[in-house]
Amino acid sequence: MESIAILLETEQDIVIARSEVRSMAAAMGFRLADQTRLATVASELARNVVKYAGRGRLIAQPLFDADGRSGLRLIFEDQGPGIADIEAAMRDGYSTGGGLGKGLPGSRRLVDEFRIESHVGRGTRVTVIRWL
Repeated sequence: MESIAILLETEQDIVIARSEVRSMAAAMGFRLADQTRLATVASELARNVVKYAGRGRLIAQPLFDADGRSGLRLIFEDQGPGIADIEAAMRDGYSTGGGLGKGLPGSRRLVDEFRIESHVGRGTRVTVIRWL
């Protein structure tokens, strides 16, 4: 299975990202609950890209580690305004966009690994992994 990249600019792109991630997870053998978790994360993080940066991309990559584990890595990257206070952004209820403030912290709870890198004025990259 190969990696895929999806341009994120519109609401329709968010729907496509969610669907493609769910399909990839199913093809890899993830249980239905994990397919749903990954689709939810894809939707939340893709929405953040579109809402805050205007455009960016999702890269979905199957993973295989030296121990024989397989998983799915999702990378969301943009060249938007960046996040000035990552620690605050990772707290439930924090939002600069008038939302519920559940996107980043909620996504972190749904995956096994979560990393966020952001530079004000240069953009943000969120990488998540869910192991099979």
